[in-house]
Amino acid sequence: MKHAAFSRLSIAFALLFGLWGSAAHANEYDDVNALLRQGKSNEALAKADTYIAGKPRDPQMRFLRGVILTEQNKQAEAIIAFTQLTQDFPELSEPYNNLAALYASQSKFDQARAALEQALKLNPNYATAHENLGDVYARLAAQEYVRAQQFASTNASVAPKLALIRQIFTSKTEAEAAALPAAPVVIRKPVGRTSK
Repeated sequence: MKHAAFSRLSIAFALLFGLWGSAAHANEYDDVNALLRQGKSNEALAKADTYIAGKPRDPQMRFLRGVILTEQNKQAEAIIAFTQLTQDFPELSEPYNNLAALYASQSKFDQARAALEQALKLNPNYATAHENLGDVYARLAAQEYVRAQQFASTNASVAPKLALIRQIFTSKTEAEAAALPAAPVVIRKPVGRTSK
């Protein structure tokens, strides 16, 4: 998954605000999100960390912190942040979606699939998770078609299937499409931040 993919994606903070947010805290969330949108991720992270130090159980700011870490391309730290959220707030589907995006970016498609299935178990109407799961299944299918070609290079039915999957992802760079499935997947819609 490419870092840039996150910058064009929408966020489901409305859901999180509805569940936990209050007017008193909204300004602090807005301030951190505004810093992030302005490209000031270090400042946003510092502000989020300061807030979390005083309110360590706040799921929304912790979620936002995970998004910031993702934006900073600190995948290992972001995975820890989202994993802790799933442990502390197992009823939230959004952290599972973001975990899946991070796992997929590392070509850990089985882990991504499991995280998305959990997100959908919690929220069966979560359209973004359904779309992302489709992308993960397509990447898993591509891996299997490549393996099939390796073991039966004369099998003419595999190449067209692999070409179709590559075509699905041609909106990515040509290099990514050509390198499929070795290239990291770009899950289109992690929950993370508002569109620019």
